[in-house]
Amino acid sequence: MKQTVSQKKAILRETRPTVKVPLWQRMWRERWIYLLITPGLIYFVVFQYLPLLGNIIAFQDFSPYLGFFDSPWVGLANFVHLFTDPDVGIAIRNTLIISLLQIFFAFPLPIALAIMLNNMVSDKARRFLQSVLYLPHFISWVIIISLFQQILGGDGLINNFIRGTGGKPLDIMSNPDFFKPLVVIEVMWKDSGWGTIIFLAALTAIDLSLYEAAVIDGANKWRRIWHITLPGIRSIIILLLVLRLGTILNTGFEQIFLQRNAVGADAAEVLDTFVYFRGIQAGDWGFSTAVGLVKGVVGLVLILGANKLARRFGEEGLF
Repeated sequence: MKQTVSQKKAILRETRPTVKVPLWQRMWRERWIYLLITPGLIYFVVFQYLPLLGNIIAFQDFSPYLGFFDSPWVGLANFVHLFTDPDVGIAIRNTLIISLLQIFFAFPLPIALAIMLNNMVSDKARRFLQSVLYLPHFISWVIIISLFQQILGGDGLINNFIRGTGGKPLDIMSNPDFFKPLVVIEVMWKDSGWGTIIFLAALTAIDLSLYEAAVIDGANKWRRIWHITLPGIRSIIILLLVLRLGTILNTGFEQIFLQRNAVGADAAEVLDTFVYFRGIQAGDWGFSTAVGLVKGVVGLVLILGANKLARRFGEEGLF
């Protein structure tokens, strides 16, 4: 059979010996791509990787006036102090409770919102609700805490209404027992709408013919969600859950810091605020750095373990 020109070119390409292009030639060929990623690379090097060298403070009795080279070395004394200081135990307990509450309540909410928005018939209503839901993400924590204070505070809207009806005002914003659930509610209101964007994008990858076949087979709405929607975005859910487990010791400094004085350190002290008050305000630089270093190592171990567990169950994971 007579071969066409395109077939001959394809055969020549397959039989042509592959020549390894040197690295510098490949980099020059893709120079514009490297130029585009240079600003981001500089940012991570300057603000993420170079500061890692400062972890040497964790092994010193560091003094800013003496510097890195003249501050006395104390070895593992700061780490021994970490496991014996009762204030560290309080901070770890509060951090884990808040993080676990966020995982159980705040993490599933964007999934439910994304499924709800995806099932809406009206495109205009869906776009409007999506804009309303993720708008709080762009509001600072200072404004959000102020809004909650105006609604739930001692002189807030709810308490003024209760006083007007002859009832006893509620102590919510300054009550240590309400603090942790209140923090979770604030996170849900601020960031859940923004998280729906990721899951809405994942829902677009599901084949619509699967829903059509399920309808023909008599599956109702809830069965379609359980057997098609959730399995279709399972990989994204696990990926984000792995990332969230890696930051389980991070609860957000600004949000907690703004409300800490109202409820006290026993209820609101977390690792982020502990490092700030013990390191910057009290001047115990070496000890606070040791706490931050241990927190980073634990986060790394958690994210590696969660990723390995995800791959064992057949998911792709992070890497």
